[in-house]
Amino acid sequence: MRALVTNDDGIDSVGLTVLARAALAAGLDVVVAAPAEQASGASAAITAVRREGRTVMSRRELPDLPGVPAWAVEAQPAHIVVAALHGWFDPAPDLVLSGVNHGANVGRAVLHSGTVGAALTAAVNDARGLAVSLDVALHPTGDRHWDAVDGVLGRVLELLLAAPPTTVLSLNVPDLPPGEQRELRHARLAAFGTVQTRVDDIGDDSMHLGEMEVGEKPEPGTDSALLAAGHPTLTQLVSVTEDTGRLVPDWLASVDGLPARQRQG
Repeated sequence: MRALVTNDDGIDSVGLTVLARAALAAGLDVVVAAPAEQASGASAAITAVRREGRTVMSRRELPDLPGVPAWAVEAQPAHIVVAALHGWFDPAPDLVLSGVNHGANVGRAVLHSGTVGAALTAAVNDARGLAVSLDVALHPTGDRHWDAVDGVLGRVLELLLAAPPTTVLSLNVPDLPPGEQRELRHARLAAFGTVQTRVDDIGDDSMHLGEMEVGEKPEPGTDSALLAAGHPTLTQLVSVTEDTGRLVPDWLASVDGLPARQRQG
């Protein structure tokens, strides 16, 4: 099977190489295409830098991935995924692996993540997707434990490869030595995430946004809580779909004089 490896930290990210190596170790045919620059917070945006209507990109040789085709693309991760699944590569990738992100992607704040946005975009286009993130502190010290990802990633890839098309998984791994990792746990999304944006300063024609770590203790059993306790966490995500609740149809049915075709949607 063919895997597109991408991220939102950029083509030169250490985490990108970690993920591509894991995919190769799993026997996948790997192609790498990632943003030329940092694209964190891109969500599922499909914007790109274009010249004469063409997305700008360049072929790259990644020193730690000899022989693996790689491109730096001046575009958001989801743009890369859409292109990869719709004619850029032949054959098209069967799955999209996104990461390893420098920082956790947990809680409902995953809505804003370019790492997760790439995986969800894969599902929208009938492919499997996996977002992988390392729980790096907002202001980290010391070295990152990228090798901790290898201890769980192989098993998760086995699950993904056996799963139905359009499956999306999000894996978060504590930034701890492999020997200090606890068992992999299934987790539901926390109310938000580990980091929140705040407005630090407001001027007449500008404002300055900063980030802060969430102070509230996360609810037990959520990805934030389990990750903080040293557990790698795995969550299955669902891409955008309609709410099947009765709010809109019941309201339309109650509106007098509304044409039948509008009431039925």
